[in-house]
Amino acid sequence: MGKQTGTIGETSLRGGARIALVALSIGVLSVVMPLALVSDIPDRGRSEAWVVTLLIMIYGGIRLSLSWVSGSPHLFDFFFWVFAYIFMGLAPTAQIRADAVSTTTPGIDPAFDLPTAGIVALGIACYEVARAAWMLRQHARPPHAGQAPRPVSAARTVGLAVVGLGISVFFVAQLGPAAALGSREAAFAAREARWPDPAVRAVMYAASVYPLLIATGALAQLRRVAVSRAARIAYTVAALAASVVLLLIVNPVASARYTFGTVAVALAIFAGAASTRLRARLTMLAAIVAFLFLFPIADAFRTDEVRVNRTSFFGEYLANPDYDAFWQVANSLAYWLDGLVEPARQFLGSILFWVPRSIWPDKPTDTGIVLAEYRGYSFDNLSAPVWAEAMVNGGIVAVVIVFVGLGIVLRVMDVRIVTAFASGGVWAIAGAVLPVYMTILMRGSLLQATGATTVMIVCLLLVAGRVHSPGDGEEAPLGPSRAGSGGAELGVAAPVPGDGPGQPAA
Repeated sequence: MGKQTGTIGETSLRGGARIALVALSIGVLSVVMPLALVSDIPDRGRSEAWVVTLLIMIYGGIRLSLSWVSGSPHLFDFFFWVFAYIFMGLAPTAQIRADAVSTTTPGIDPAFDLPTAGIVALGIACYEVARAAWMLRQHARPPHAGQAPRPVSAARTVGLAVVGLGISVFFVAQLGPAAALGSREAAFAAREARWPDPAVRAVMYAASVYPLLIATGALAQLRRVAVSRAARIAYTVAALAASVVLLLIVNPVASARYTFGTVAVALAIFAGAASTRLRARLTMLAAIVAFLFLFPIADAFRTDEVRVNRTSFFGEYLANPDYDAFWQVANSLAYWLDGLVEPARQFLGSILFWVPRSIWPDKPTDTGIVLAEYRGYSFDNLSAPVWAEAMVNGGIVAVVIVFVGLGIVLRVMDVRIVTAFASGGVWAIAGAVLPVYMTILMRGSLLQATGATTVMIVCLLLVAGRVHSPGDGEEAPLGPSRAGSGGAELGVAAPVPGDGPGQPAA
């Protein structure tokens, strides 16, 4: 993994240059793109809800622009807005104007469009208000400075790497190399045949990927604080070898685009892609470009026959089942209005995914499947975005509660990871993996994503070492705080000015 150094490229974006870059980005994302969409796709008169989703797109473009230009890697907030901009702004605006609803969610009454857009906007507003309120609290009561980062345990990291490698090999052996490296549909079919239960299948796939991914990040952190050249080389070689194995299993051909994106971005951040403002800017800008231009094209590998059917930029979003999130919110609204909501039932099914159906025969199924069965769809592999998950668990009140909670939790985590990218430790690993994976959680459904999330959290806890207090009778592990003048030699990044706890996000 690459050596991380102090901040670079700061002076070039001060004053007028920074304002100019923000203005350029807003001009592209919030002016040119919306105007081009409206000009390219005529309004077929389905409903006026596209006005609301277009405003979400415009506001999302402003927030994304401020985020990436700042260079402060508040990645949880950043990927929240990547999802909102594309899946709740751009895609539904195009689909509503063209009256081209996702083919997997047909028959939705246009009368639901405007209320659905209102629910989406309500969730975003709750997120923003809660986040802003928590930022004000942080300014009034800043966290204590000088808190030592939680280090990585070398012994447990090596153990996790060995176990993760073993599970990965077992996974490939169970499916066969062709199923693991073939088309996406072939790989998914092989997994379904081997593990029919969706929850078990999700956990098995997660176990083949995320323990090794977390171990790779931990190896990169150990390399960062290694005290000898031999140790540094050993950790580097081990991390690179683990990365190769990961990319054999999680590749753009056989893997879901979200999973491949999570692994690819995490590996880049392990290598230092967010360790300075300049690198963070480039990483976030690359993520926006990838979601807008590469994400749709990557669908060409869904079947054995490689097909690229993109006729125009905005035409990609019309009737595309990949962008059914808005319509699943509409279905969840209808589900709630029909009085079918059992408070927190779906949520309990998600957090208790590990309970066998033999013990809990009527355990809730995936929320996407629940909504598909409710609507009588023949295809049930549908998304269930956070808004829909909240609606089926408690209606509009749950939407407010969930997004207020998201605003606070993601802000707290962003402050932690910005500090961690500079000082190292377990939170630097979490900050590399979880923000991108959050797009999977945002799109849903929660049940499918819970297994992988649990695996990642358990692995992070496993590699976490002990924070030693001065005078506890034991020697504290060497980390950035003890590197002293040798920090540059060890590849320790200097803290980014203005990015510490209590500092506002741009």
